Amino acid sequence: MSFSNLGLCAELLRAIKEEGYTTPTPIQAKSIPVILSKKDVLAGAQTGTGKTAGFTLPLLQRLKTAYNKDKKSHVRALILTPTRELAAQVAASVETYGKYLPFKSAVIFGGVGINPQISLLKKGVDIVIATPGRLLDLVSQNCLDLTKVEFFILDEADRMLDMGFINDIKKVLAILPKERQNLLFSATFSDEIKKLADSLLNSPVLIEVATANSTSHKVEQIVHHVDRERKKELLIHLVQKNNWKQVLVFTRTKHGANKLSEALAKDGITSSAIHGNKSQGARTKALEDFKSGNVRVLVATDIAARGIDIDQLPHVINFELPNIAEDYVHRIGRTGRAGNTGDAISLVCVDEHDYLFGIEKLIKQKIKKVEILGFKVDPDIKAEPIGNRSNRGRGGNNQGSNKPKENSRKPFGRKKEESSQSPKNKTSNNRFANKNKNETSNTSKNRRTNSGFKNN
Repeated sequence: MSFSNLGLCAELLRAIKEEGYTTPTPIQAKSIPVILSKKDVLAGAQTGTGKTAGFTLPLLQRLKTAYNKDKKSHVRALILTPTRELAAQVAASVETYGKYLPFKSAVIFGGVGINPQISLLKKGVDIVIATPGRLLDLVSQNCLDLTKVEFFILDEADRMLDMGFINDIKKVLAILPKERQNLLFSATFSDEIKKLADSLLNSPVLIEVATANSTSHKVEQIVHHVDRERKKELLIHLVQKNNWKQVLVFTRTKHGANKLSEALAKDGITSSAIHGNKSQGARTKALEDFKSGNVRVLVATDIAARGIDIDQLPHVINFELPNIAEDYVHRIGRTGRAGNTGDAISLVCVDEHDYLFGIEKLIKQKIKKVEILGFKVDPDIKAEPIGNRSNRGRGGNNQGSNKPKENSRKPFGRKKEESSQSPKNKTSNNRFANKNKNETSNTSKNRRTNSGFKNN
């Protein structure tokens, strides 16, 4: 199948061709026709499978179909994301594929000045890509009208709930008109996601291209057991011995990310840290420096990880295992993207054995263990409690225990037992509730895509 068989207009096909794509990914091939048929969609796909284009392409096509050049622009589509980086990534996709179409878009998030965003919205935009907090700020100031939204897309819904955005999501839904098309995308699934989907979607089409919580076969996963005090030494050894030029390293905490980045720099390895406490300018610069090769190592926390989208990122290293097993899937999904291969290496000390067990149980496979010469584990070192060091609000209180966080994430296929109130009228035939189971080209002169802020 080619993109030309999916019902996309010539302008979109031209933009796709210029990006070098000829064949849609499975999630794109399945989702685009369904979205074009005006149905609600509940989609699950591994990260790095092209899901962003899977909803931006049909969204742009549907906007074009109903386009009236004599009408003033108003917000017709709202895309909600959990993080600033992901919002910027989605906005880049809208700009890239929509450059030959006349639509204006704005990406809205906090951490930057609000006045440029207000000025941009006053000029009129068709598509808004936003994080919940800043979006609601603008609505409360009567600077953003969402009463005419025709398309609502909730991207990475699982991370939305992880970050405690459920109340903000409900507030947004209460503002939107009842008659609209809804799309919900999530990499992992829990009872909370099912509950949200049941309240948001109307007789949705369920689209799955891989088993929930599975990992890509293009990512080679390896565990190196190492003493806790020698992790930094081993990381430096791996980067220098293999002459790695682009490595994404994950820590559990913001402080740990800063400390590790500084330590790497002292050893002559250019490095930056990215996490929620960094200003938006610092986060953007760190990501740009990493993508361009100005720094070899980017040290990140889980919250900042969503939106790090580098097609050919070769190496991901878990300096510390996550205390929530599903985050491992998201972390290693930063490599092996867009059909490329990648390595996912975990440095595991004795304190993290229970975390490793939980991860292997989740992904239903044993990860290959490789001993590094000169880094033999000292058998006399005993496990110590890691404690509640996570930056995640969902992490719970694990103090005194290294047991992985128990969670309610389950694959599709269980009938929902709870219901939730919704600002949207539901019909009794909701299929989900009863389911058994980077470079972009120059834009054309007729298009204005703005971010509403400057990255200094």
